[in-house]
Parts: sequence; structure tokens; C-alpha cells
Amino acid sequence: MARADAEHGIRPFARLFKDAAEQLRNADKGFRHEFHTSDSSRSRSAHPDRLAEGPSGGSGDAPPPRSRPSDPYPKIELHVHLEGTIRPRTLLDMARRNGVVLPADNVEALSEMYQYRDFDHFLEMWRTTTGTMRTEDDFRQAVIDYAREAKSHGVEYVETTFSPINRNKWDGIPYPAMFNGVADGITAAAERYGVTVRAMPSMIWGGPPDLAEECAKWAVRYRERGIVGLDASGNELGRGDVSQFDRAVAIARDGGLGIVPHAGEAGGIDAIREVLRWNPDGLQHGIAAAGDPALMAELVDRGTVLRVTPTSNVGTRVVADIAEHPLPRLREAGVRCSIGTDDPALFNTTLGQEYELAEQLGISPASAYQAGVDGALCDDAVRQQLQEVGEAAFGDHPA
Repeated sequence: MARADAEHGIRPFARLFKDAAEQLRNADKGFRHEFHTSDSSRSRSAHPDRLAEGPSGGSGDAPPPRSRPSDPYPKIELHVHLEGTIRPRTLLDMARRNGVVLPADNVEALSEMYQYRDFDHFLEMWRTTTGTMRTEDDFRQAVIDYAREAKSHGVEYVETTFSPINRNKWDGIPYPAMFNGVADGITAAAERYGVTVRAMPSMIWGGPPDLAEECAKWAVRYRERGIVGLDASGNELGRGDVSQFDRAVAIARDGGLGIVPHAGEAGGIDAIREVLRWNPDGLQHGIAAAGDPALMAELVDRGTVLRVTPTSNVGTRVVADIAEHPLPRLREAGVRCSIGTDDPALFNTTLGQEYELAEQLGISPASAYQAGVDGALCDDAVRQQLQEVGEAAFGDHPA
């Protein structure tokens, strides 16, 4: 994209919302800006079998990679961004039908762009993906496509987040189009693949509180169509005073939704402590808690389930190397951790691979599954069904 403002996804419609767009410009993902590139090995995939293969890349024409040892086990995923599930071929198809110009016009060239030079390049690809989704059908297709992929890895239940605020204010996509697309995708995923999908929109750290409240109101309107919670994502380091979102959280709570914010990824221990004011139902990431025994004990007492994504944590430099991941410390402290992919297309991973990594770090498939059951925002009937699937696969006492 040639125009300077277009580089940040701010299109003509967003000029009506210039102040809001400026605040949201760099808030799409909650990754820190200190991206270290001096050690080239750190730009590689965190999956141990691929550490010697160079930078992580997308799958292009090939189907998503499968993980042999863990695929037979049932799985639950509570942390995946819908926009981050879109593989290169689908991204190109979306761009062509929506008239969006991508920086590459074929699968191979686009896949090469998933081999990140640095952190800014990763953010560029994130914005490219989200900016390509323009229609109700795009959101519906993304849900269905990921349900199909997840099913191939034994997934029974998925909670996905999506980011409607920026798409509405930058691209002028109506909220009903996005929410209807996600809701229709949820229905189709169950019918076609037997995968139960639930979703939650994200507020944006550092964004205007009134936009967060608007997002919360739309989420409540779709509570009966598979919207189960409210997230908060973006740049944790620019989150500001989190109390500015108290009203949005109250709207969601009053409407029967759960609260599961991103906290403790790049924002450290303080980010976790600050969101505990909302008594969250879980935390996206939360791994910074491993540096504070008192905080870990508090999370155990609260019954808080963390939604951990090992490969993503290495890819964003929150963790320097998979061997240094804090999952073992969290497990030893009794903090329950479910396992997710975060952005599987952008990190070239699958939930099967994440379960394998977690097992190497001491989190058994049974334990990860049970944490998913306990941390899900689903209704009691779905939870009971998931519990029965887990007991049939792992027994009554997850390791």
C-alpha cells in the first residue's frame, strides 16, 4: 500500500473517526516493541522439530501441519485469534474478492512473508490479515475453516477472539456483519464438523473507553448466538489506566458474559494485578505470574485458568526460548493452564503441536484438556459433555 496512512490500515471511512483511529493504530496485538534480532535463532519456530529449519513460515498450498503423537487425544482450545487462523491461500481469496491489494499476489510469495524479518514485519502481516476481512461471509468462513482444521487435531471445543473495533472504525464494517458472520460460522461449525465454537470480541488496550463500551453492548446482543465473553487485547505496555474499561466490563457482566482479558504477556506482573479488579474468568497468557509466587498463589485461590500459547510466546520474544518457558513453574505452583495457538497461521503451528510442546514442559494432554473444561465460558450442558469426553479419553483423574 503506497499511501502513508494506508500502511496503518486507516482507510477513507476512518477519517470520520480520526482521533479514535490514531489511538488504535498500533494496538492490534499485545506484543512488546523490544523485539531483539541479534540472535537469529530466536526468529525460528518454537517447535523443537523445526528449530533448525530457519524462520517460521506459513503453510502456503500445503495443508496445515499435523502433529502425530497427540492427534488421537481430544483437545480444547481457549486462546486463538480468529484473524490469526487465516492461511495464505484463503487470505489471497479474500483479498481478491474484496478488492484488497496485498503485498504479494500468489501463495508462495505470500508464504515467504510469513518468515518474519523482525517484530514490525510480524505486525505488518497481522494488519494485512485483519484488514483483508471485510464481509460477513469472511468472518463466517474464518470460523468454519478453523473448525475444520481444529477437528483434524482432535479439538472438541474452541473459544476464539476477534477484533471488531478496528475493523469498524478503520474499514467501516458494520458490527452486525462481523457478529452475524461469526455467529453463523459457529452454527455451521457444529453442523459440519461437530466442533463447538464460542467467541468473544476484544476491547483494545489504550483505546477510547466509549468504543470498548460499544463493543461490549454488541457482544451482549449476541449472547444467545455463541458470544460468551469480552476480551481486552492490544499493546499491554500502552494499556493506561485499566479502570477506564470498568464500564465496558460491567456492561458485559450485566449481560451475562465472562471476562477474559489479555494480561501478563508483555505487560508483566502489574498487568495481571491490574485486571484482577474485574475478577476475570480467566487470563489470556498470564505467564508473567510465574515471576511472583504470591501472585501465583492468588491465581490458584481464585481458580483462575491461564490460556497459554507456547510457540507464540517465543515468537514474540516474551520468552527467549522454549526451554525457558514458565509453564513448569506455573504447574509446580498449582496454576491451571490450558493450551492454545494464539495465531496458528502466523506462527505456523497447530493445537496438536502446542499440546506436544506443553507435554514436554510438564503439562500432560489430560491436564491441558481438564483446564480447558474448567476454564471454558460454555454453558453447563456443553461443559458436562466435554467432561464426559475427557473422562472417556483420560480417566477420572487428569495427570
